[in-house]
Amino acid sequence: MSVRTVAPSDLPLLVTGDPELLDDLLRLAAAGGTEVDVAADPVAARPRFAHAPLVLLGADQAAACLRARLPRRPRVIIVGHEPIVAAAWDLAAPLGAEHVALLPAAEPWLVDRFASARRPGPPPDGRVLAVVGGRGGAGASTLAGGLAVTAVRAGLRTLLLDADPLGGGLDLVLGWEQVDGLRWPALTEAGGPVDPPALLEALPHRGHLVLLSFARDALPLPPAVPPSTSLSWSVPAEVMAVTMQAARATRDLIVVDLPRHLDDAATVALGAADRAVLVVPAELRATAAAARVAATAGLHCPHLSVVVRGPAPGRLKAREIARSLGLPLAGSLRPEQAVCEGMEQGEPPGADGLGPLAELCRRLIADLTASGAGERA
Repeated sequence: MSVRTVAPSDLPLLVTGDPELLDDLLRLAAAGGTEVDVAADPVAARPRFAHAPLVLLGADQAAACLRARLPRRPRVIIVGHEPIVAAAWDLAAPLGAEHVALLPAAEPWLVDRFASARRPGPPPDGRVLAVVGGRGGAGASTLAGGLAVTAVRAGLRTLLLDADPLGGGLDLVLGWEQVDGLRWPALTEAGGPVDPPALLEALPHRGHLVLLSFARDALPLPPAVPPSTSLSWSVPAEVMAVTMQAARATRDLIVVDLPRHLDDAATVALGAADRAVLVVPAELRATAAAARVAATAGLHCPHLSVVVRGPAPGRLKAREIARSLGLPLAGSLRPEQAVCEGMEQGEPPGADGLGPLAELCRRLIADLTASGAGERA
Protein backbone atom coordinates (compact mmCIF):
# COMPACT_ATOMS: atom_id res chain seq x y z
CA MET A 1 0.00 0.00 0.00
CA SER A 2 1.49 3.35 -1.07
CA VAL A 3 1.08 6.48 0.99
CA ARG A 4 2.04 9.98 -0.16
CA THR A 5 2.62 12.64 2.44
CA VAL A 6 3.51 15.60 0.20
CA ALA A 7 0.91 17.89 -1.36
CA PRO A 8 -0.66 16.32 -4.45
CA SER A 9 -4.41 16.70 -4.88
CA ASP A 10 -5.27 13.67 -7.04
CA LEU A 11 -5.57 11.12 -4.22
CA PRO A 12 -8.05 10.57 -1.37
CA LEU A 13 -6.96 12.34 1.82
CA LEU A 14 -7.01 10.67 5.25
CA VAL A 15 -6.89 13.03 8.24
CA THR A 16 -6.25 11.16 11.47
CA GLY A 17 -3.74 10.82 14.25
CA ASP A 18 -5.15 7.48 15.41
CA PRO A 19 -2.69 4.70 14.37
CA GLU A 20 -5.28 1.94 14.60
CA LEU A 21 -7.81 3.86 12.49
CA LEU A 22 -5.10 4.76 9.97
CA ASP A 23 -4.11 1.12 9.56
CA ASP A 24 -7.70 0.14 8.87
CA LEU A 25 -8.21 2.95 6.34
CA LEU A 26 -4.99 2.09 4.52
CA ARG A 27 -6.16 -1.51 4.27
CA LEU A 28 -9.54 -0.42 2.88
CA ALA A 29 -7.94 1.99 0.40
CA ALA A 30 -5.71 -0.84 -0.87
CA ALA A 31 -8.81 -2.99 -1.31
CA GLY A 32 -10.34 -0.13 -3.30
CA GLY A 33 -7.27 0.00 -5.55
CA THR A 34 -6.04 3.49 -4.71
CA GLU A 35 -3.11 5.19 -3.03
CA VAL A 36 -3.85 7.86 -0.44
CA ASP A 37 -2.47 11.04 1.08
CA VAL A 38 -2.19 11.13 4.86
CA ALA A 39 -2.30 14.12 7.21
CA ALA A 40 -2.09 13.77 10.98
CA ASP A 41 -3.95 17.00 11.72
CA PRO A 42 -5.71 19.98 10.06
CA VAL A 43 -2.46 21.93 9.65
CA ALA A 44 -0.95 19.16 7.54
CA ALA A 45 -4.26 18.61 5.71
CA ARG A 46 -4.93 22.21 4.69
CA PRO A 47 -2.82 22.38 1.47
CA ARG A 48 -4.54 19.23 0.14
CA PHE A 49 -7.99 19.50 1.68
CA ALA A 50 -9.91 21.42 -0.95
CA HIS A 51 -8.98 19.36 -3.99
CA ALA A 52 -8.61 15.78 -2.89
CA PRO A 53 -11.30 13.71 -4.65
CA LEU A 54 -12.38 12.29 -1.27
CA VAL A 55 -11.64 13.31 2.34
CA LEU A 56 -11.96 10.96 5.31
CA LEU A 57 -11.79 12.73 8.67
CA GLY A 58 -10.97 10.54 11.62
CA ALA A 59 -13.32 11.07 14.55
CA ASP A 60 -10.21 12.01 16.55
CA GLN A 61 -9.58 15.05 14.30
CA ALA A 62 -13.15 16.21 13.53
CA ALA A 63 -13.29 18.83 16.28
CA ALA A 64 -9.80 20.11 15.42
CA CYS A 65 -10.78 20.45 11.75
CA LEU A 66 -13.81 22.50 12.71
CA ARG A 67 -11.69 24.78 14.91
CA ALA A 68 -9.19 25.16 12.05
CA ARG A 69 -12.02 26.40 9.79
CA LEU A 70 -11.09 24.23 6.86
CA PRO A 71 -13.25 25.19 3.85
CA ARG A 72 -16.53 23.37 3.32
CA ARG A 73 -16.40 21.02 0.38
CA PRO A 74 -18.24 17.96 -0.98
CA ARG A 75 -17.27 14.30 -0.47
CA VAL A 76 -16.22 14.51 3.18
CA ILE A 77 -16.76 11.51 5.46
CA ILE A 78 -16.20 11.28 9.21
CA VAL A 79 -14.99 7.80 10.11
CA GLY A 80 -14.24 6.02 13.37
CA HIS A 81 -14.50 2.73 15.21
CA GLU A 82 -17.66 1.64 16.99
CA PRO A 83 -18.60 3.08 19.38
CA ILE A 84 -17.68 6.39 17.73
CA VAL A 85 -17.17 9.55 19.77
CA ALA A 86 -20.64 11.00 20.32
CA ALA A 87 -19.50 14.51 19.37
CA ALA A 88 -18.65 13.28 15.85
CA TRP A 89 -22.34 13.14 14.99
CA ASP A 90 -22.82 16.75 16.12
CA LEU A 91 -19.79 17.89 14.09
CA ALA A 92 -20.92 16.34 10.81
CA ALA A 93 -23.25 19.17 9.81
CA PRO A 94 -20.89 22.07 10.70
CA LEU A 95 -18.06 20.34 8.80
CA GLY A 96 -20.25 19.63 5.80
CA ALA A 97 -19.64 15.89 6.12
CA GLU A 98 -22.00 13.83 3.99
CA HIS A 99 -21.70 10.64 6.06
CA VAL A 100 -20.47 9.27 9.37
CA ALA A 101 -18.99 5.82 8.78
CA LEU A 102 -18.60 3.31 11.63
CA LEU A 103 -16.00 0.55 11.43
CA PRO A 104 -16.10 -2.36 10.98
CA ALA A 105 -19.71 -2.24 9.72
CA ALA A 106 -18.99 0.37 7.03
CA GLU A 107 -15.88 -1.34 5.61
CA PRO A 108 -17.48 -2.62 2.34
CA TRP A 109 -19.09 0.77 1.76
CA LEU A 110 -15.76 2.58 2.28
CA VAL A 111 -14.00 0.24 -0.14
CA ASP A 112 -16.55 1.30 -2.77
CA ARG A 113 -15.93 4.97 -1.94
CA PHE A 114 -12.17 4.51 -2.37
CA ALA A 115 -12.69 2.70 -5.66
CA SER A 116 -14.95 5.45 -7.02
CA ALA A 117 -12.39 8.12 -6.00
CA ARG A 118 -9.76 6.76 -8.35
CA ARG A 119 -9.01 9.14 -11.21
CA PRO A 120 -8.06 7.15 -14.32
CA GLY A 121 -5.66 8.66 -16.82
CA PRO A 122 -3.42 11.71 -16.43
CA PRO A 123 -4.61 14.72 -14.43
CA PRO A 124 -5.98 17.75 -16.31
CA ASP A 125 -3.27 19.80 -17.99
CA GLY A 126 -4.72 23.25 -17.27
CA ARG A 127 -2.44 25.44 -15.15
CA VAL A 128 -3.80 27.82 -12.52
CA LEU A 129 -2.24 31.20 -11.71
CA ALA A 130 -3.82 33.16 -8.84
CA VAL A 131 -3.42 36.89 -8.25
CA VAL A 132 -4.16 38.65 -4.95
CA GLY A 133 -3.65 42.23 -3.84
CA GLY A 134 -1.52 43.07 -0.83
CA ARG A 135 -3.98 45.85 -0.05
CA GLY A 136 -7.07 47.37 -1.62
CA GLY A 137 -6.34 49.04 -4.96
CA ALA A 138 -3.00 47.26 -5.37
CA GLY A 139 -3.68 46.48 -9.02
CA ALA A 140 -4.32 42.74 -8.76
CA SER A 141 -7.34 42.83 -11.09
CA THR A 142 -5.39 44.77 -13.68
CA LEU A 143 -2.59 42.20 -13.56
CA ALA A 144 -5.09 39.33 -13.76
CA GLY A 145 -6.72 40.89 -16.81
CA GLY A 146 -3.33 41.49 -18.40
CA LEU A 147 -2.32 37.89 -17.80
CA ALA A 148 -5.48 36.56 -19.43
CA VAL A 149 -5.18 38.81 -22.48
CA THR A 150 -1.47 38.02 -22.86
CA ALA A 151 -2.10 34.28 -22.58
CA VAL A 152 -4.62 34.41 -25.41
CA ARG A 153 -2.15 36.36 -27.54
CA ALA A 154 0.26 33.47 -26.94
CA GLY A 155 -2.31 30.98 -28.22
CA LEU A 156 -3.46 29.59 -24.86
CA ARG A 157 -7.10 28.71 -24.20
CA THR A 158 -7.71 30.86 -21.14
CA LEU A 159 -10.32 31.33 -18.42
CA LEU A 160 -10.29 34.54 -16.37
CA LEU A 161 -12.09 33.78 -13.12
CA ASP A 162 -13.36 36.43 -10.71
CA ALA A 163 -13.25 35.11 -7.14
CA ASP A 164 -13.72 38.49 -5.43
CA PRO A 165 -17.44 39.10 -4.77
CA LEU A 166 -16.75 42.61 -3.45
CA GLY A 167 -14.44 43.66 -6.28
CA GLY A 168 -15.39 45.97 -9.12
CA GLY A 169 -15.86 43.07 -11.53
CA LEU A 170 -13.48 41.63 -14.11
CA ASP A 171 -16.02 42.27 -16.86
CA LEU A 172 -15.22 45.97 -16.42
CA VAL A 173 -11.49 45.24 -16.54
CA LEU A 174 -11.95 43.62 -19.95
CA GLY A 175 -14.67 46.01 -21.11
CA TRP A 176 -17.05 43.04 -21.36
CA GLU A 177 -19.97 44.24 -19.24
CA GLN A 178 -22.29 44.00 -22.27
CA VAL A 179 -21.10 40.55 -23.39
CA ASP A 180 -23.81 37.91 -22.96
CA GLY A 181 -23.24 34.79 -20.87
CA LEU A 182 -23.72 33.27 -17.43
CA ARG A 183 -22.32 34.94 -14.33
CA TRP A 184 -21.66 33.36 -10.93
CA PRO A 185 -25.23 33.71 -9.54
CA ALA A 186 -26.78 31.80 -12.46
CA LEU A 187 -24.09 29.14 -12.28
CA THR A 188 -24.56 28.76 -8.53
CA GLU A 189 -28.32 28.44 -8.81
CA ALA A 190 -28.10 25.83 -11.58
CA GLY A 191 -26.50 23.18 -9.33
CA GLY A 192 -26.13 19.58 -10.47
CA PRO A 193 -23.31 18.03 -12.53
CA VAL A 194 -21.28 20.22 -14.88
CA ASP A 195 -20.38 19.38 -18.47
CA PRO A 196 -17.09 21.31 -18.98
CA PRO A 197 -17.52 22.23 -22.67
CA ALA A 198 -21.13 23.26 -22.12
CA LEU A 199 -20.14 25.37 -19.12
CA LEU A 200 -17.48 27.27 -21.03
CA GLU A 201 -19.81 27.80 -23.99
CA ALA A 202 -22.39 29.37 -21.67
CA LEU A 203 -19.93 31.88 -20.18
CA PRO A 204 -19.01 35.23 -21.77
CA HIS A 205 -16.28 34.51 -24.31
CA ARG A 206 -14.43 35.97 -27.25
CA GLY A 207 -12.08 33.73 -29.17
CA HIS A 208 -9.97 31.70 -26.74
CA LEU A 209 -10.73 33.94 -23.75
CA VAL A 210 -13.58 32.98 -21.41
CA LEU A 211 -14.72 35.06 -18.42
CA LEU A 212 -16.54 34.04 -15.25
CA SER A 213 -17.44 37.06 -13.12
CA PHE A 214 -20.10 38.28 -10.71
CA ALA A 215 -23.34 39.81 -11.95
CA ARG A 216 -23.57 43.54 -11.53
CA ASP A 217 -27.04 43.29 -9.96
CA ALA A 218 -25.96 40.65 -7.37
CA LEU A 219 -25.20 43.09 -4.57
CA PRO A 220 -24.60 42.43 -0.85
CA LEU A 221 -27.62 42.48 1.43
CA PRO A 222 -27.83 45.30 3.99
CA PRO A 223 -26.08 44.93 7.38
CA ALA A 224 -29.37 44.08 9.12
CA VAL A 225 -29.50 40.73 7.34
CA PRO A 226 -28.35 37.93 9.70
CA PRO A 227 -24.88 36.51 8.91
CA SER A 228 -26.34 33.04 8.44
CA THR A 229 -28.49 34.20 5.51
CA SER A 230 -27.45 32.74 2.15
CA LEU A 231 -26.12 35.60 0.01
CA SER A 232 -26.71 35.58 -3.74
CA TRP A 233 -23.31 37.14 -4.37
CA SER A 234 -21.30 34.46 -2.58
CA VAL A 235 -20.06 31.28 -4.26
CA PRO A 236 -20.36 27.96 -2.40
CA ALA A 237 -17.03 26.19 -2.05
CA GLU A 238 -18.36 23.06 -3.76
CA VAL A 239 -19.43 25.10 -6.81
CA MET A 240 -15.97 26.64 -7.02
CA ALA A 241 -14.36 23.19 -6.76
CA VAL A 242 -16.48 21.79 -9.60
CA THR A 243 -15.82 24.88 -11.72
CA MET A 244 -12.06 24.65 -11.21
CA GLN A 245 -12.08 20.97 -12.16
CA ALA A 246 -14.04 21.72 -15.33
CA ALA A 247 -11.70 24.58 -16.21
CA ARG A 248 -8.54 22.54 -15.73
CA ALA A 249 -9.96 19.84 -17.98
CA THR A 250 -10.67 22.21 -20.87
CA ARG A 251 -8.40 25.29 -20.58
CA ASP A 252 -4.66 25.70 -20.92
CA LEU A 253 -4.54 28.49 -18.32
CA ILE A 254 -6.89 29.65 -15.57
CA VAL A 255 -6.18 33.09 -14.10
CA VAL A 256 -7.95 33.72 -10.78
CA ASP A 257 -8.45 37.16 -9.24
CA LEU A 258 -8.69 36.60 -5.47
CA PRO A 259 -10.01 38.77 -2.62
CA ARG A 260 -7.65 39.73 0.19
CA HIS A 261 -10.03 38.22 2.75
CA LEU A 262 -10.31 34.61 1.62
CA ASP A 263 -13.77 33.07 1.85
CA ASP A 264 -14.30 29.33 1.39
CA ALA A 265 -14.61 29.58 -2.40
CA ALA A 266 -11.46 31.70 -2.70
CA THR A 267 -9.62 29.21 -0.50
CA VAL A 268 -10.62 26.41 -2.87
CA ALA A 269 -9.41 28.39 -5.88
CA LEU A 270 -6.13 29.30 -4.20
CA GLY A 271 -5.60 25.71 -3.13
CA ALA A 272 -5.87 24.67 -6.79
CA ALA A 273 -3.28 27.23 -7.93
CA ASP A 274 0.03 26.05 -9.29
CA ARG A 275 1.42 29.48 -8.50
CA ALA A 276 0.14 32.64 -6.83
CA VAL A 277 1.29 36.24 -7.16
CA LEU A 278 0.90 38.89 -4.46
CA VAL A 279 0.73 42.44 -5.87
CA VAL A 280 2.19 45.02 -3.48
CA PRO A 281 2.47 48.78 -4.06
CA ALA A 282 5.93 50.09 -3.22
CA GLU A 283 4.79 51.74 0.02
CA LEU A 284 5.53 51.02 3.66
CA ARG A 285 1.91 50.59 4.82
CA ALA A 286 1.06 48.51 1.76
CA THR A 287 3.96 46.20 2.58
CA ALA A 288 2.77 45.86 6.17
CA ALA A 289 -0.73 45.00 4.98
CA ALA A 290 0.64 42.56 2.42
CA ALA A 291 2.49 40.66 5.14
CA ARG A 292 -0.87 39.65 6.64
CA VAL A 293 -2.25 38.60 3.27
CA ALA A 294 0.91 36.61 2.51
CA ALA A 295 0.69 34.76 5.82
CA THR A 296 -2.81 33.55 4.98
CA ALA A 297 -2.29 32.88 1.28
CA GLY A 298 0.88 30.92 1.94
CA LEU A 299 -1.10 28.37 3.93
CA HIS A 300 -3.00 27.36 0.79
CA CYS A 301 -0.44 27.86 -1.98
CA PRO A 302 3.24 27.32 -1.13
CA HIS A 303 4.36 28.73 -4.50
CA LEU A 304 3.72 32.37 -3.64
CA SER A 305 5.79 35.23 -5.03
CA VAL A 306 5.49 39.01 -5.08
CA VAL A 307 5.10 41.64 -7.79
CA VAL A 308 5.96 45.17 -6.64
CA ARG A 309 4.08 48.02 -8.29
CA GLY A 310 5.46 51.52 -8.48
CA PRO A 311 5.72 54.39 -7.99
CA ALA A 312 7.80 54.26 -4.82
CA PRO A 313 7.27 57.57 -2.99
CA GLY A 314 9.66 56.54 -0.21
CA ARG A 315 12.12 55.01 -2.70
CA LEU A 316 11.53 51.48 -1.43
CA LYS A 317 13.23 48.93 -3.64
CA ALA A 318 11.32 45.94 -4.99
CA ARG A 319 13.90 43.49 -3.63
CA GLU A 320 13.72 45.09 -0.18
CA ILE A 321 9.94 44.64 -0.15
CA ALA A 322 10.17 41.02 -1.29
CA ARG A 323 12.85 40.30 1.30
CA SER A 324 10.76 41.85 4.09
CA LEU A 325 7.84 39.61 3.09
CA GLY A 326 10.04 36.54 2.88
CA LEU A 327 8.88 35.87 -0.69
CA PRO A 328 10.66 35.54 -4.02
CA LEU A 329 10.39 38.56 -6.30
CA ALA A 330 8.45 37.70 -9.47
CA GLY A 331 8.83 41.15 -11.00
CA SER A 332 8.03 44.83 -10.73
CA LEU A 333 5.74 47.22 -12.56
CA ARG A 334 6.13 50.85 -13.47
CA PRO A 335 3.09 53.14 -13.73
CA GLU A 336 1.47 53.09 -17.18
CA GLN A 337 -0.93 55.94 -17.81
CA ALA A 338 -1.92 54.43 -21.15
CA VAL A 339 -3.18 51.26 -19.42
CA CYS A 340 -5.35 53.24 -16.99
CA GLU A 341 -6.76 55.42 -19.75
CA GLY A 342 -7.41 52.42 -21.97
CA MET A 343 -9.35 50.58 -19.27
CA GLU A 344 -11.57 53.64 -18.78
CA GLN A 345 -12.42 53.35 -22.49
CA GLY A 346 -13.14 49.60 -22.30
CA GLU A 347 -9.76 48.41 -23.58
CA PRO A 348 -8.34 45.37 -21.73
CA PRO A 349 -4.98 45.83 -20.00
CA GLY A 350 -2.06 44.63 -22.11
CA ALA A 351 -4.20 44.38 -25.24
CA ASP A 352 -1.52 45.93 -27.47
CA GLY A 353 1.23 43.68 -26.10
CA LEU A 354 3.43 46.69 -25.30
CA GLY A 355 4.80 48.14 -22.09
CA PRO A 356 5.94 46.85 -18.70
CA LEU A 357 2.63 45.12 -17.87
CA ALA A 358 2.58 43.06 -21.06
CA GLU A 359 6.27 42.21 -20.65
CA LEU A 360 5.77 41.01 -17.06
CA CYS A 361 2.70 38.96 -18.05
CA ARG A 362 4.63 37.21 -20.81
CA ARG A 363 7.38 36.29 -18.37
CA LEU A 364 5.01 35.03 -15.67
CA ILE A 365 3.13 32.88 -18.18
CA ALA A 366 6.33 31.52 -19.70
CA ASP A 367 7.62 30.55 -16.25
CA LEU A 368 4.35 28.85 -15.35
CA THR A 369 3.98 26.90 -18.58
CA ALA A 370 7.66 25.90 -18.52
CA SER A 371 7.29 24.55 -14.98
CA GLY A 372 4.18 22.64 -16.02
CA ALA A 373 5.98 21.05 -18.96
CA GLY A 374 8.82 20.04 -16.67
CA GLU A 375 6.47 18.43 -14.16
CA ARG A 376 4.65 16.45 -16.86
CA ALA A 377 7.97 15.29 -18.30
